Amino acid sequence: MASLSHLLPSTRFPSLLPKCASPLPIRTSRLFPRGGVRSGSVSVTSSNRGCVKVFAILQGGDESESEEEEGEVRDCQGGEEMVPSVSPEKWDVLGLGQAMVDFSGIVEDEFLEKLGIEKGTRKVVNHEERGRVLRAMDGCTYKAAAGGSLSNTLVALARLGSRSVGGPHLNIAMAGSVGSDPLGSFYRTKLRRANVDFLSKPVKDGTTGTVIVLTTPDAQRTMLAYQGTSSTVSYDPYLASIVSKTNILIVEGYLFELPHTIETIKRACEDAHASGALVAVTASDVSCINRCYDDFWDIIGNHTDILFANSNEAHAICNIAPSGAPISVARHLSQTIPLVSVTDGANGSYLGVKGEAIYIPPSPCRPVDTCGAGDAYSSGILYGVLRGASDLKGMGALASRVAAVVVGQQGTRLQVHDAERLAECFEWHLEKLRLGSDQISSL
Repeated sequence: MASLSHLLPSTRFPSLLPKCASPLPIRTSRLFPRGGVRSGSVSVTSSNRGCVKVFAILQGGDESESEEEEGEVRDCQGGEEMVPSVSPEKWDVLGLGQAMVDFSGIVEDEFLEKLGIEKGTRKVVNHEERGRVLRAMDGCTYKAAAGGSLSNTLVALARLGSRSVGGPHLNIAMAGSVGSDPLGSFYRTKLRRANVDFLSKPVKDGTTGTVIVLTTPDAQRTMLAYQGTSSTVSYDPYLASIVSKTNILIVEGYLFELPHTIETIKRACEDAHASGALVAVTASDVSCINRCYDDFWDIIGNHTDILFANSNEAHAICNIAPSGAPISVARHLSQTIPLVSVTDGANGSYLGVKGEAIYIPPSPCRPVDTCGAGDAYSSGILYGVLRGASDLKGMGALASRVAAVVVGQQGTRLQVHDAERLAECFEWHLEKLRLGSDQISSL
């Protein structure tokens, strides 16, 4: 049986979460409920001036809200109400990443042609270009969400570690950069309602970054990213104090592309390790790795305990062609990084420790939307680490099941009721291992 017992020095790894040492109550239930999953949505309309009004249409199951309500999301002056009134002694996980609001809508090919946008590409746009696209979408209905791969992982992790499972909940937080505009307020509010505290204060008179996702009838996605104030993440005393109070710091790979942010990443990783925390890094994107190759290796080679990457990203980090076997790059990377997670879509995934790797088969599901599958997988691995799991196979199986649930629904967020069932199954698995260990020790 593959084990994590030698993943990290005993002075750090076993003492991560003393409060979670006792097992949660065990209840048997179906892992995948019958019936569809309803995703909450947000309708957005743009005025002729290119300004955006955000109206929350809170459907069942979205962000743990039970009632529908509609109303404009107003700016939060200073953002003080977004900071937890009573901060925990330790944050279980702190995510450091880009805070971007996603706008997604369906358009015809003619829409892209009229604006001179190449279909299927990802492009960085400025404030004026963003306004031009939003004005062109005037009258269209599209959705807005507190987006980003890191926020997907953090929300899923918060729901896996919810109090509703029956034990102590996980304290999950995110730090990044948003403006003092209505979109920044929207982003922080949506995360808070999903039990993820956004701790960074809004930048006065700043603008929040956005990603406009335009999907054509052939299912191709065209992305227009506007960085806004999320293009600057400074390592100030407040962020340093948060980092020193976390058990796991997870850094989003997209941050490596932002100006002057590599110094923030380095200092955060150093302070996290100095306080006894683990550092996890998401690879995020092949092009990002290629453009920031030296910085990536500086961080993952010197400061990283856990690496999350898909097969193409892992090959890019190793600077080899993507035609190689994913298990080989997982083995190679785990010679440098204590725990390596490499996903390979429908083919399964691999977990590498100390130059060895094991295969995790994919969980069966009927695919609906693969967007967010890797983010969900990462949440399963982190949950296993936080629960003190020593069984790699079991941890990988949980991550695979979490990803399968997200792939089998429309939308990137793990829903609350699915998270409860997944967490209960994993606790049942851990309890079986404990019982087996007790029986062996009594012989």
